[in-house]
Amino acid sequence: MLNSLTFAKRNTILTRMAKLLEQERSNIKLVNQGDISNYSGDDLAMTKRLLVDDQKIDSMIASLVQLVGQEDPVGKVVYHFTSENGMKIQNKTAAFGTILIIYESRPDVTVEATAIAFKSGNRILLKGGKESLQSNLKIMSLWHQALSDNNIPNSWISYLNFDRKETQQFLEKPSQKVDLIVPRGGESLINFVKKHATCPVIVSGRGNNFVFVSQEADIEKALAIIINGKTSNISVCNALDKVLIDINLPNWEAFTKNVVSELQQRNVTVLGDETISKVTNVPQIESDLIWHEEFLDYKIVIGTVNSNQEAIDKINTYCGGHSAAIITSNDVIAQDFMENVDAAAVYQNASTRFTDGGQFGLGGELAISTDKLHQRGPLGLQHLVSNKWYIYGNGQIR
Repeated sequence: MLNSLTFAKRNTILTRMAKLLEQERSNIKLVNQGDISNYSGDDLAMTKRLLVDDQKIDSMIASLVQLVGQEDPVGKVVYHFTSENGMKIQNKTAAFGTILIIYESRPDVTVEATAIAFKSGNRILLKGGKESLQSNLKIMSLWHQALSDNNIPNSWISYLNFDRKETQQFLEKPSQKVDLIVPRGGESLINFVKKHATCPVIVSGRGNNFVFVSQEADIEKALAIIINGKTSNISVCNALDKVLIDINLPNWEAFTKNVVSELQQRNVTVLGDETISKVTNVPQIESDLIWHEEFLDYKIVIGTVNSNQEAIDKINTYCGGHSAAIITSNDVIAQDFMENVDAAAVYQNASTRFTDGGQFGLGGELAISTDKLHQRGPLGLQHLVSNKWYIYGNGQIR
């Protein structure tokens, strides 16, 4: 049965898992150090995502606690109607069934994504990257302990220790029913899943986020938001990659030079369009194709525009559909920007780094979807449901 676990039982499992994470904190970090030692690549973003430290464990626990306090997303009536013949018709939220999460290098996903899908009444299949295998298996052992402590079968939360070939075979011919797949990672992973999957896929993970500094921007706020968006964590999909500056901003050249200087002091490689390059002497971009790129590195591109509409058009042409921000004191202009930019999350005077399920009060997220079906942006537990029709009659025929 899809909903064989009561709401109270699901909460009990999450509460137990939070306690186990605290109890096993030292062992989790020790196992994780083994994964880090075994990683031979030079991808800085991968290394940051792979690390499990006290801050990340605190975040995992906080996510579980926050989820326990949230309402049950399953069984809510979203539509009701009584027909002329007396039939009572309801549409209610329902669990998907089984969700497969395929992800790279982030052991914290093994906690947060699992918890959200589980609280939503779903069974979970996890396929993590080989670089974080031992950390993932350690965390999985805690999930299974939480389940067994409450007499719940381990089949509710399973780990697929597959290599690439085995994963492809499972996607093409699943050995068990899968209702939804969510890949979390780079474009190569997403394309691999979309190519081989035989059930619905929600695309998640690609950023390439923009900040537009308009002609009515508070330049101190703009500088702080750019620095935060680019340097606070380069390994996440809500990090900043592109900045557009309106040349109608008073003293825009001095502001731009200051932005470049502050970024370079933080070891960020700055590239510019032709205008920015002339003003600041940073290297000029070689091709407009770079506007499409997500960097996940200490790298940023700055360009100029001559109007709000030009900024909107450029963002809609190149951004990944994740997040975009406008820095302006003009609320009318901001609203126009936010309504017309085609991104899952749009901001006025705030960093794109806030696009996160925990920051949005969701208790973390399963993923951040850049698709428009069936949900966009951070996927919280209330988004991990489908729907089902319930019709109550007394003998009606058509």
